[in-house]
Amino acid sequence: MPHTSAIAHWADRLGVLAGQARVSGAALGIWADGQETVVAHGVLSAATGVTVTPDTLFQIGSITKPWTATMIMQLIEEGRLSLDTTVEQLLPGLRLGAGDVGSRVTVRHLLTHTSGIDGDIFTDTGRGADCLERYVAGLADATQVCPVGQVYSYCNSGFVLLGRIIEVLDGREWDESLRKRLIEPLGLTRTVTLPEEAIMHRAAVGHRARPHEPEPVPSWMLARSLGPAGLITACAHDVLEFARTHLAGGVAPAGARLLAEDTALAMRQPQFPIPGAGPGAQSVGLAWRIFDWAGRAVFGHDGSTVGQSAYLRIDPRSGVVACLLTNAAQADALYHRVFSEVLGEYAGITIPAGPEPTTGTAGKDGPADAGGLDLGRHAGRYERTSRRFDVFVRDGQLHGVVTVTGELAAVRAAEDEEVVLLPSDTTGNNFVCRSSDDDPWTAVSFGTLADQTPYLYMGGRITLRTG
Repeated sequence: MPHTSAIAHWADRLGVLAGQARVSGAALGIWADGQETVVAHGVLSAATGVTVTPDTLFQIGSITKPWTATMIMQLIEEGRLSLDTTVEQLLPGLRLGAGDVGSRVTVRHLLTHTSGIDGDIFTDTGRGADCLERYVAGLADATQVCPVGQVYSYCNSGFVLLGRIIEVLDGREWDESLRKRLIEPLGLTRTVTLPEEAIMHRAAVGHRARPHEPEPVPSWMLARSLGPAGLITACAHDVLEFARTHLAGGVAPAGARLLAEDTALAMRQPQFPIPGAGPGAQSVGLAWRIFDWAGRAVFGHDGSTVGQSAYLRIDPRSGVVACLLTNAAQADALYHRVFSEVLGEYAGITIPAGPEPTTGTAGKDGPADAGGLDLGRHAGRYERTSRRFDVFVRDGQLHGVVTVTGELAAVRAAEDEEVVLLPSDTTGNNFVCRSSDDDPWTAVSFGTLADQTPYLYMGGRITLRTG
């Protein structure tokens, strides 16, 4: 379709679908057929009613991780380290975890979320230039959730460690390395990391999840110490520019080479499997998540921060890039609907359906019959630093109460949520749940580590049973 028609079409579709998904504000960016299309919907904040425009800045959350990984790969190309260099070699004197695994955890483990250390430590170490140094010093007491290199478990802490490694090798703050290594060479003008920078632009405010939507969140961003894991704030155009650089084998749209082609390609090659089924990523590369959609390898990343959610997908075969930035805590339904249309239109890709209950209706409460499965064996308390799951059987169904804990609880002001876990197959280990009938199903599985410790796996994280 002609470009002007494309803008009108996608602006209309984003408005319709965002309205259905109850998302207050969003920007959709598309690179296809050699043209960029960016459209916007809604308001920056329900409290002000100021409209979202194509140049609005959103927090992209963990889409920050491929940016941090790109800088690590640049340092590898410079001969400063390798994927097999250990944390102990790079940060001598640092104690990593209660079992001090710094001599065993490598850069590759950190990039692939396989270090085994507790990944959701949200300690606020202040706004000073030493915030990352102080954060990683605090990892001396981090729990070792699982053995090094054994299981994928999403790890924000590992990317803060990578950010600190960049600081030590570059001799400057992570934010400054980001500017010098990526933001300036890419010619980006609306990519920032600090609130005093964001306020100079049209910046979105996050909104709380149901049932409080569309109420703005009480805090605008996470602690600065989480920067390398998830603190970039950017507009859709800038996200597309970064993604196009990886699509082009390390060459920025303006022509600067930021990575060798072999390095850029290596970042999107499968390194470790990710548990789960459906449209989620099947494996992790060097930070990038890799999706196998009917034999089509697509790579990308998602981001979730304080009341904001972001999504990025890159299809090398068609050369299509799509990003969706929102100021909603829950936007998976919008992502799936919008990206299904965008990737279907430009790349001929059908996103696989997610897991569903094996029996009963599609309602939140589901069927009363669990098919004779032994549900009681999963009952108990599962805990990690920022989440607690209390799992129990009631009226023949498996239930779970999800509680946000620790420092994250104060930032997100989240309330406990009870969900029904419905079987998604006949093994008795795999379930699905959702917060409302409008949401996609979320996969939840139960398993045991090599030492037979039971765990719950949800949202990419291993959470061990503690009681």
